[in-house]
Amino acid sequence: MSETAPEDYREQVEETEREESFEPAGDASSQDKELVPEEEEAPAPTPVYRNVEEFVTELFIPMFCRPEGGQFRWCREWWRHAEAVSRFHAVWHAWEVLRWEPGTGMSIWYRDHLDYQMSVIIGDTGPFRECTSRRHQDPRPLPYEPAPEGFFEDEW
Repeated sequence: MSETAPEDYREQVEETEREESFEPAGDASSQDKELVPEEEEAPAPTPVYRNVEEFVTELFIPMFCRPEGGQFRWCREWWRHAEAVSRFHAVWHAWEVLRWEPGTGMSIWYRDHLDYQMSVIIGDTGPFRECTSRRHQDPRPLPYEPAPEGFFEDEW
């Protein structure tokens, strides 16, 4: 077993720390930021849809047709279902971001976002379970009893 002098050990630790925090000087993204003045940076992409309603009515409904009944449910007043609106909102935002990803961006959107959420949104146990495309049924919230005062500690 070889012994390492304390100053050699310190040098090894410092070298390891430098390697762990190493950011290559030749990184293209850092060079681009240095070369492009701030006023010339590309503007953020403009969303295609202004709101979740446009996304649902202009993309989702026309594109994702399913036979109603059986395992698929729909409500013509979909916007009255808070869960559906929340899920559509998440799917829309993911679409707006992932449509710009080259290569597999849209595939990731389908697999990780749309496919999962759609099976919940229009599934036979989802938010439209008691509706049809001709009749809306107000969702019934789950019953609950308030917890006694002080039962939960504030976390924030």
